Amino acid sequence: MDPLDLCKAFFDTADDDNDDEDEDALAIATIFALGLEHGKQRRINRRNTHRLYLTRPQLMKNPRLGTPWQVLFESRSDRAFITTMGVDCDTFFKILEDGFSRSWNTTPIPRYDVEKVAVPRIHRRSLDAAGALGLVLHYLNSTMRETSLQQIFAIIPTTVSRYLRFALDILLDVLRRTHAARVAWPQSHDEFTELSDLIVARHSLLEGAFGFIDGLNLPVHTSSDPAIENATYNGWLHAHFVSSVLTFSPKGLIIACRLNAPGSWHDAKVAQGIFDKLRKDTPDGFFLVADTAFPRGARTIEGKIRAPLKQGQRLPSDPVKRAEVERFNRQLLSCRQAAEWGMRTLQGSFGRLRLPLDIGDDKARARLLEICVRLHNVRTTLVGINQIRNTYEPIWKDAEDDNMWDHFGDMLVTEIHAHDRVSRFHSDYSGEVVA
Repeated sequence: MDPLDLCKAFFDTADDDNDDEDEDALAIATIFALGLEHGKQRRINRRNTHRLYLTRPQLMKNPRLGTPWQVLFESRSDRAFITTMGVDCDTFFKILEDGFSRSWNTTPIPRYDVEKVAVPRIHRRSLDAAGALGLVLHYLNSTMRETSLQQIFAIIPTTVSRYLRFALDILLDVLRRTHAARVAWPQSHDEFTELSDLIVARHSLLEGAFGFIDGLNLPVHTSSDPAIENATYNGWLHAHFVSSVLTFSPKGLIIACRLNAPGSWHDAKVAQGIFDKLRKDTPDGFFLVADTAFPRGARTIEGKIRAPLKQGQRLPSDPVKRAEVERFNRQLLSCRQAAEWGMRTLQGSFGRLRLPLDIGDDKARARLLEICVRLHNVRTTLVGINQIRNTYEPIWKDAEDDNMWDHFGDMLVTEIHAHDRVSRFHSDYSGEVVA
């Protein structure tokens, strides 16, 4: 019976002549309790119509048997691994062997009701170490919603969230100890010369150029805190961002970076640490190539960042010198495209960076950015950046049309989700890996 009907029946049957205070107090308490229960149930009913999520009955029964992830994993297909996780089979298993498996199997998953020194019950976990690494790489390399991850790995929403946080921490710890993932500035004159020779082989006039530098703005959610909201707002782009500056070598590696700065900061402020490296740790005669809009730093590093001429900039009146300047400028203009290539590689490989990042958790955002940078170097070193570009980029473009890349800055988040190549890889799952 409805609580309100029950209350009405109570009064209908009550003795009109009974003025006993105890019975009146009991009636009031009963009405109050029933009203609270009725209101609670109505709120639950309204909320359930809007909360859309998967529970265990809607997922495959056993997360370790016959799921889309298990089929992909058992295929041992480099093409499938790179398309969905960005690494080939050898690199995937190297990360497992370098400490990911050990940490996953020996560390308890953080929970409020579990002690840090507790013995992990790995047989009770929905995913083994390989499944956890697959989950986090799917997450990083895609823009898919967590609902898709739940279907691919057959785990419920709370498990997805808990496993992602835990696996991201483990992955970052492993990458920090992996040589291929290091972010390292050249240490000797010979190293600078080697990098410069790679550039000179294509741009003969750029002797001394050893890398490319540019800024990267990544979207973030708007904060309710006015101070944070103001700090992340970029007036030039009219949106909220976190800013980073990255330096690429001609080998495709990131050799220096400054990450997770407020979007309102100018690139010159974000790049101070890199400017210090140019001043203290870079021999004379070597320089980075930048875009025209990128700041060149103070006089102390004058000539160590070079960019194409700005429109309207005065040229020498002497025809010979003018021709020399124009030839040098054309090669700078061609060379600086490598920085844009590097930025596109980073965002193209790690789809999670194309979605607005969490403005409320600085540490989680910094962790995500560092993992992406280090994984980029792992992919470059172990998978081979040329192999990715020449062999596997066409696969990505088949799943993500070029028009999306040309205009993805203007797209809504829902459209970015819809174009995700990883979720589309799994969308036709019928018991076999679909590529």
